[in-house]
Amino acid sequence: MNSKRLYFVLIGVICLLFVALIGGTFATNKLLTSRATVLTSSKAKNQALSQEQVSLTKAKKDLKTYADLQTIARAVVPEDKNQAEAVREIVNIAADHNITLATINFPASTLGATATGSASSPSPTAVAPKVNVNSKANGLSQLVAVPSIPGVYELPITIVSETTKPVAYDRFIGFLSALEHNRRTAQVSSITITPSATNRGSLSFTLSIKEYIKP
Repeated sequence: MNSKRLYFVLIGVICLLFVALIGGTFATNKLLTSRATVLTSSKAKNQALSQEQVSLTKAKKDLKTYADLQTIARAVVPEDKNQAEAVREIVNIAADHNITLATINFPASTLGATATGSASSPSPTAVAPKVNVNSKANGLSQLVAVPSIPGVYELPITIVSETTKPVAYDRFIGFLSALEHNRRTAQVSSITITPSATNRGSLSFTLSIKEYIKP
């Protein structure tokens, strides 16, 4: 083999090595790109799992922290409207403040003639409906759903004082405060006051209050 022929052989070998190098580089780059994608996906999944683990740990901690929340809510918000009990509590509060009530009115019932909608006297048993208290219809009749609190209902109650026995202003304020601290009569929504014609320091009143219930 002469030198010229050897030269062309070497040139051919170099070209083949160059092509092989380019091909190897391309294949290696493709493999690295594929592995990088897999690694990125694995990191993302690992991060998501870590976040879920943190959320789960926090949820378990919250469950432990607020384990008694449902019990507390049941203690604060009654589970039934129990009109007789509501009347009894209102009458007792009025008696504590030396106030005589004329009527305690409830909304008209949707259960027919067997249920009464008002109490003409403040007797604790005057407004107890003569229906099945365990029925679902009875549990929700006369109630209005509270839009911002799912599952909670309100029962409007109107309290009218005895006009012939006007109330001193300070006793009226104490009566209001006691109503708003009672678990059944939590909110006074409106007040109408009529000063006494004979004693400007005394008054008669009409109150609209709301009893909150979570059946």
